Amino acid sequence: MSCINRRWDGEKQKKKYSCPHCRQTFKPRPALVISTELAELVEELKKKKKKKKKKNKKKKTEPQAGPSDHFDAGPGDVGCSPTGRKRKTSSLQPHDEDPLKKTKLIEALNVQENMCSQHDKVMEIFCCTDQKCICILCLNDEHKQHYIVSAAAEFTEKKKKLGVSRQNIQQRIQNEEKIVKQFQQEVDAINLSADKAVRESELTCTELVKLIEKRSSDVTQKIKSQQEYEVSRVKEIQETLQKDISDLRSKDTELEKTLQNR
Repeated sequence: MSCINRRWDGEKQKKKYSCPHCRQTFKPRPALVISTELAELVEELKKKKKKKKKKNKKKKTEPQAGPSDHFDAGPGDVGCSPTGRKRKTSSLQPHDEDPLKKTKLIEALNVQENMCSQHDKVMEIFCCTDQKCICILCLNDEHKQHYIVSAAAEFTEKKKKLGVSRQNIQQRIQNEEKIVKQFQQEVDAINLSADKAVRESELTCTELVKLIEKRSSDVTQKIKSQQEYEVSRVKEIQETLQKDISDLRSKDTELEKTLQNR
């Protein structure tokens, strides 16, 4: 900030203040504010570069590995172009099946995938405006006015949001499974009630049929009894009348004889 302030102090007479990087002019003089996030990112990158240099120095001082410690790359195997970018892979055939070396190779390939295709730098910054990962040099190009955070912070935030979303989904699953269970219990209750109603209806119908059959039998019996009684009564009257008729015929015959004798 001190170097920019000195530059702008020299431009005081012009009453125009220019950015030493993009040459954009400002009027009046803007207030300088340190971007803490960007400063942290730059500091973090510096620390990583220092660590990388220390590792490289250690590697140079260490004895080189023998032939059994490297991989033979056959035709079409993994290789790096002069720009450091990954070429097409087909197969890897190590002399020694060392799991640690395989892990290191995979990590190297993963790092290669996170390299900026434009600047060949590791993309450790996330542009919130464009929703993409960028490298430190991309900030000087099309992303210089954008809102940025560290890729690690964005990953942590997105992981946190995904965790919350997953919890919400799991809660919804539990709630809907509970509702489904309640509906199943309701279906079971309806089926039990319907089965009970059918059984009771069948029992009622059976009892009603038995009652009707009994009533029918009783009525039939009563009708037959009444029939026998009426037939007997009528026959008795009929016999009485037949007897009276016979008596009257006898008297008529006697009277006829009496009249003839006179």
